[in-house]
Amino acid sequence: MIGAIEVLVGFLVMLGMMAAGIHVAVAIFSVAALGTLMYLGTPLLYSFGDTLWGTLNDFILTAIPLFILLGELLLRSGITERMYSALSVWLNRMPGGLLHTNIGASSVFAAMSGSSVATAATIGTVALPAFAERGYSERLALGTLAAGATLGILIPPSINMIIYGAITNTSIGKLFIAGILPGLALAGAFMLAIMAFSLLRPGVAGEAEPRASLRERLASLVDLLPPAFVFAIVIGSIYSGWATPTEAAALGVVAALVPAALNRKLTLAMLHECFLSMARTTAMIMLIIVAAFFLNYIVGILGIPHTLTQWVADLGLSPLGLILALVIFYLVLGCFLETLSMMIATVPIMVPMVVQFGFDPVWFGIFLVIMMEVSLITPPIGMNLYVVQGVRGRGSISDVMLGSLPFLAIMLLFVLLITLWPGLVLWLPNAMS
Repeated sequence: MIGAIEVLVGFLVMLGMMAAGIHVAVAIFSVAALGTLMYLGTPLLYSFGDTLWGTLNDFILTAIPLFILLGELLLRSGITERMYSALSVWLNRMPGGLLHTNIGASSVFAAMSGSSVATAATIGTVALPAFAERGYSERLALGTLAAGATLGILIPPSINMIIYGAITNTSIGKLFIAGILPGLALAGAFMLAIMAFSLLRPGVAGEAEPRASLRERLASLVDLLPPAFVFAIVIGSIYSGWATPTEAAALGVVAALVPAALNRKLTLAMLHECFLSMARTTAMIMLIIVAAFFLNYIVGILGIPHTLTQWVADLGLSPLGLILALVIFYLVLGCFLETLSMMIATVPIMVPMVVQFGFDPVWFGIFLVIMMEVSLITPPIGMNLYVVQGVRGRGSISDVMLGSLPFLAIMLLFVLLITLWPGLVLWLPNAMS
């Protein structure tokens, strides 16, 4: 059986290849192939073809391109701009004004697109011009955009949850359900923090927003109907048992075509751009997933999960101590790797170990997704930081980093909350099973 030192060396080699700029899929497959040749022999390497076919032939993975296409349709059909304006009418009455709209709009768009990067780019493009005119603290505004967009991989549907479920053979429907309460709770925690900042330092919230009349607020609800319609179709069909996540994704794509047509945005040129973007993103993700499945296969044959579990047990760590160690591990790793690379590289090794320590794989999936969210705003590699700065187009990225720090602290406290109170994650999927 392979030892813990060899496992650590292999893991560091993989991370080193990624840090050197080698494609994530190549790094993962290279380490898996090297381990195969060193410990199992060349014949087993030929089984990669079977792994490739078995992985790509999985019906559940069809949900990935469909959800990517859904996000592209929503992005290019004008739904997001109208949604942001409608939410601002309802949320700008709270202390913090439009800062709450950033969180609310990010939560709603996240519930439709499943992508944090897409959420940051879309909401940032719509929101930043409004803040420049109203005297808000620019750092705090940028921080709400970067942090709010992280909800894109926690509030279902989530592409990251689909990948996690596929690799670990965990119910994707349960993962989606489990993400609802933590996602809403985290969005609420962000809003409470904004209210506290605004009350303690009134200058950060800029000028008081004009209050809309009841008639204007009711009229704005029309622009919230399209995202609510798409969300109800996707999530409602899953929770009611009418559709699998893949079928729900297809229904969501069809549903998104309706408001796009009503907005007169449904053209061949728009669809062409949506399909091109979907194809590029899907090809990248699927290549990584195939490599990860092969690594998972080799890791299981070599007995690495058992080796690591025994090694951790020998250290005398309690379950809570293990989670604390994993928080530190992912926090450090998030400084150097982007979320998809970090998740796929570690899931085959970590999940069997934490399950042996008694943790529910659905709970750990949500824990892992939140740690991926943390990495999205962790300097120096946090992807959302660069997306928001790119949309801003001026100044220093340090403003985005400093503005995100309070929300980074909130997310780490939230990890502690779900660790001490796992029912926040597991109550809803257990109640609906």
